[in-house]
Parts: sequence; C-alpha cells; structure tokens
Amino acid sequence: MKNKIIQMSIALAATSLLAFASGAGAQYAGPSSQAGPRSVAEILKNPVADQPVVLSGYILRQVGNEKYIFSDGTAEIRVDIDAKLFPIQKIDDKVKVELRGEVEKDFMETPEIDVEVLTVLR
Repeated sequence: MKNKIIQMSIALAATSLLAFASGAGAQYAGPSSQAGPRSVAEILKNPVADQPVVLSGYILRQVGNEKYIFSDGTAEIRVDIDAKLFPIQKIDDKVKVELRGEVEKDFMETPEIDVEVLTVLR
C-alpha cells in the first residue's frame, strides 16, 4: 500500500512538471489583431491611457532624468526610459530603435510613452 501511494505521488509530480514545462507559462509574442496606434501622430491625436504601443524611430535628445524626446518621423513625443533598458552600446539620434510600452496620459498633461522594452534596430 505504501509503495502505491509513493508511485501515485511520483506520477502526480511528473504530470505536474510536464504540464508546466509544456508551455503553460509561455506568452504569445506575435502580431495582434487589435489595431493600436501605429505612429506618434496617432497617439497625440487620440491618447488613451495604458494603451500598448510599438514604435520605431529615433531618440532625439534627453530632456530630464530618464526622459527623452522620440520621433518616428510623424511627430515627437516624450518617452520615459529606465536606464537599465538601454543596451551596452551607445545610442544617439542616428540609431534607429523600437520602443514597446504604454501611453501615459495624466489629466491636463501632454501624453508620453512609458517604455518597457528598447530594442536597437539594425
């Protein structure tokens, strides 16, 4: 009887591990069917707080502690980028980057992007 309980416990533990390892914790990273803003101009025209965005363009200049001006060619917007998100290589206004983050829109303030991921594009 004791052996059967041990065998059942081992089988249950193995099944649990297989379920976890099979991708239960994985996240989808491909395109979404939800059409969000595709440009800085669209964001500025209709800013929606906490709306996820993905933008490609250039960080033009630093304007404060972890605050920068970003442009995708359609308009400019302030972005908040934590220092830890920057890669080891230096970035200037000629290096194209992709920013993933959310729109921050506080009452009576200009919208900005809270950046969660910064990727250098080649």
